Amino acid sequence: MKKTLLLALSLLVAVSGAYAKKPKKEKTQKKQTTEKTSYRVSCVAFYNLENLFDTIHDEGKNDYEYLPDGGMKWDALKYEHKLKNMAYAISRFGEDVTPQGAACVGVAEVENLRCMEDLAKTLKENHNKNYVPVLLEGPDRRGVDVGFLYNPDLFTPVNIKGHELKAHYADGGEVKTRLQLLISGYLQGEKVHILVNHWPSRYGGELSSRPTRDTAAMLTKSICDSIYRKEPRAKIIIMGDLNDDPYNNSCKNVLGARKERKDVEEQGYFNTMWQMLDRGNGSLAYNGSWNLFDQIIISEPLMNANPKKEWSYWKAQIFNKPFLTVQEGKDKGTPLRTHKGGIWQDGYGDHYPTMIYLIKQK
Repeated sequence: MKKTLLLALSLLVAVSGAYAKKPKKEKTQKKQTTEKTSYRVSCVAFYNLENLFDTIHDEGKNDYEYLPDGGMKWDALKYEHKLKNMAYAISRFGEDVTPQGAACVGVAEVENLRCMEDLAKTLKENHNKNYVPVLLEGPDRRGVDVGFLYNPDLFTPVNIKGHELKAHYADGGEVKTRLQLLISGYLQGEKVHILVNHWPSRYGGELSSRPTRDTAAMLTKSICDSIYRKEPRAKIIIMGDLNDDPYNNSCKNVLGARKERKDVEEQGYFNTMWQMLDRGNGSLAYNGSWNLFDQIIISEPLMNANPKKEWSYWKAQIFNKPFLTVQEGKDKGTPLRTHKGGIWQDGYGDHYPTMIYLIKQK
């Protein structure tokens, strides 16, 4: 049996002794018994890796900035450092509650499968973490894609499919962006569907680019609707850099992801991140304020699952650990980036990872 961290939830039962009939007899002391219920924990995470490019030009891709003679002077040393930093961060996911770490990790801004394989190799060699990489090439103009890492001891994929977004900008130009990557499989014996996203950016302004993300949300909802038609009680996890906050139209209205659990209808969606943003916490900082673009949204059947019998949502987390954070200067308290103003900082990325924890009675 694989090691898992046991969470103890204690039920306190007070058993009162009956009063004796004789007036001089003292009351019987109350006795207390404690029953403990143990739970397994599973961590599912998302991480925008901020331009994980290798040093080799891929035909048809605009990767020139990340070549040895490009603007970032991206060489083998920088690439190796980037892999080590990303691997270290991923190796720490979920360690506070489960020693096995994350069962699976959706990622964004990866150039190709070769980068994913190098990352998985670094995780294995440096941290003894065994992950299998997945990536499907999409039409993104910059040549970055979404991908997926899974621990084969904890997750078994049965179907992997990429969904292409068909959308246009306000000027009529075609949107060439990342695929929406759907991985259906079994999380420690229980079927789940994980949809990894990187919705169109806010290039040109939030307002003018809004329709592209609304269209992306329509595609996401269409994919999930098709899953629900086949599996009415499907457990679905929507994750990704959505380039919108939970309260924006794409998430709140088009997808219909709710802030409060009580407002989630049957076959609806719960945004596990929204309340954290309301408390002033975010996954990336821009112009002195926080956004929470890196969201994890779950389906109602997963939110309402009975943890005595099946995987059930427990809690969410923004993984804003000190080693991922600038410790001094004007950027203090924000994510420690790989580059800043074109200068290599040997950091991690401009986004904090996010994750959710599921529990199931042992």
